[in-house]
Amino acid sequence: MKRIWQKQYEKAVPLDIDPSVYNSIVDLLEESFDKFGSKTAYVNMGGQLSYSELDRLSRDFAAYLQQSLCLKQGDRVAIMMPNLIQYPVALFGVLRAGMVAVNVNPLYTPRELEHQLKDSGAKAIVILENFAHVLQKAIDNTAVKNVIITRIGDMLPFLKSKIVNLVVKHVKKMVPDWRIANHDVLLNSLKAGANKTFNRPEIKSEDTAFLQYTGGTTGVAKGAILTHRNIVSNVLQAKAWVGHHFIEGEEIVITPLPLYHIFSLTANCLFMTVMGGTNVLITNPRDIPNFVKELKKWRFTFITGVNTLFGGLLNNPEFAQLDFTSMKIALGGGMAVTQAVAQKWTKVTGKVLLEAYGLTETSPAACINPANLKEFNGCIGLPIPSTDIKIIDEDEKEVKLGEAGELCFKGPQVTQGYWNKPEDTKNLFTGDGWLKTGDIASLDKLGFVKIVDRKKDMILVSGFNVYPNEVEDVVTLMEGILEAAVVGIPDEKSGEAVKLFVVKKDPNLTKEAVLAHCKENLTGYKRPKEIEFKDELPKTNVGKILRRALRQ
Repeated sequence: MKRIWQKQYEKAVPLDIDPSVYNSIVDLLEESFDKFGSKTAYVNMGGQLSYSELDRLSRDFAAYLQQSLCLKQGDRVAIMMPNLIQYPVALFGVLRAGMVAVNVNPLYTPRELEHQLKDSGAKAIVILENFAHVLQKAIDNTAVKNVIITRIGDMLPFLKSKIVNLVVKHVKKMVPDWRIANHDVLLNSLKAGANKTFNRPEIKSEDTAFLQYTGGTTGVAKGAILTHRNIVSNVLQAKAWVGHHFIEGEEIVITPLPLYHIFSLTANCLFMTVMGGTNVLITNPRDIPNFVKELKKWRFTFITGVNTLFGGLLNNPEFAQLDFTSMKIALGGGMAVTQAVAQKWTKVTGKVLLEAYGLTETSPAACINPANLKEFNGCIGLPIPSTDIKIIDEDEKEVKLGEAGELCFKGPQVTQGYWNKPEDTKNLFTGDGWLKTGDIASLDKLGFVKIVDRKKDMILVSGFNVYPNEVEDVVTLMEGILEAAVVGIPDEKSGEAVKLFVVKKDPNLTKEAVLAHCKENLTGYKRPKEIEFKDELPKTNVGKILRRALRQ
């Protein structure tokens, strides 16, 4: 199916973008450093960095990686921290050194962290001290030889930095004891790099920029290979789609979603860097009262989030008192935006909550609703520039307009596959090279795409993928469990939640014991919210567990 485009929605949006305008993300970043040098790039907890400061510090970190650690172009460097000013410094330094960034969820357990570090082959990691105890348990079985530690307050003004780090460690006791030999400290790394020569590498568009991990249907996380061309394309596609609604160097974006997540990484971190915007980083968006207090300080123009986050804000009475006159776009992605939240958002803010759709494998944006949409429509939007879609049946044949089938994409933002996973890569694409999303969708005559159902068993919890096989593999490690199966159930707060069905081997096994085991081995959003013991699980005639029957 050729791209369907309705110019009456956004006359200023081109049909295609030209990814060759930039050879790499680095070209794109350095252009912004030069253009917006004196503008504020990032703000967090009272600290801030201008574009020129970000240029200098990321250059220093790149030099440190090259000269002090002797890492080579193409080496993988992991980054494990929440939204702090240190994140863009570390990330841009890694990219400028021609290395590959491996984003790591800071809430990972030692088991999850070890897998990702081993699979990626990361040789170094930049990690917030709060999580160093987790790394300590995982590092011995990985290729990581260089550990760079940072603390929450390290890049705040001097006095505030000392106070924040003192309170975090000694008053709030947020830093468990840890011991990692021969680690370095990020601030010292930056000082060392300032005195080193930075050798700007030649980076090609097809070089890998990120190994961005997503859950695996085989029970382990897979690293989607995202090249410089993939990411540059998606940034340019976003700019083509909504850039004309913004003014370069004047926008203020609220960033509550973690920058290690592909949605926030592209939409906030990279797209807004190209626009010269100011990123207000929210370190703990779950603290809604303090989040709203921070929002009061800014006449923000752009905010991104997931449905649960928007719902949380709307349930706070102080949020309705904010001034929304400057807000141009509110963008929801990562999970479906519900009609109830969208309607309440419009009632409170006077603006439409736009729904977008994408995957880690599409860098991530693939469809977005027009920015001038008059009301919430329950669709994921239209394909963005240079993006083709088709909807296929089980035989990979295109369905008729209006019929439901599996949604597929082609475009310059689409991954080439998974790191060291040839079979998974093969299964990701149709025989003629279209990316299969695993989502069932239909297309209307105006070109709008609507998600009907999910083909995969994947569970979407507050925008994060949970794959049943991984949870089941962890649960069945318990001695007292014979069989286990996981499905997604509706949840008012998170969209979906994990429900676990267990067949006992030990009749004395308790739900509390199962939950304790899950807490030790799974990050929070993957843990079961409900557990049900059963005498047996429904199966096919070949013994495969029927998750569909459990859902029903």
